[in-house]
Amino acid sequence: MSSIQLFTPEQQQQIIQAIRSAELETSGEIRVHIEPHCPTPEVLDRAVQVFHQLEMDKTAQRSGVLFYLATEDRKFAVLGDEGIDKAVPENFWESTKEIMRDHFRNGRFTEGFCQGIERAGRQLRQYFPRLTDDTNELSDEISH
Repeated sequence: MSSIQLFTPEQQQQIIQAIRSAELETSGEIRVHIEPHCPTPEVLDRAVQVFHQLEMDKTAQRSGVLFYLATEDRKFAVLGDEGIDKAVPENFWESTKEIMRDHFRNGRFTEGFCQGIERAGRQLRQYFPRLTDDTNELSDEISH
């Protein structure tokens, strides 16, 4: 069974819509990647690998944010590229993960992703407002 099947098609669309809504007012880019197992001992190491595989490190302003989930290993990470990482408060990613973790513990994965994405979107809007010539540099679809 695909790890993406943890989500119904409707739930997947909710997550994609959260990404699109968050990106409406920012030049930043948000991606969600879901897979069954984390092949590295540290989940953040895997998130970095996926970040590069999805070419999120090639955005114009280095303002990509990746939400990574290994469903069967029950591991997840939130990773911001260097542009956004330098701009947000020091504990921003960890506090975002805490909000998501509270939802995940109760089986509300869609809500967890949507809240995390919305929160990241607010920071992206603040530090990387949408430019008049902005283009969507990366797919909004959930990768796996």
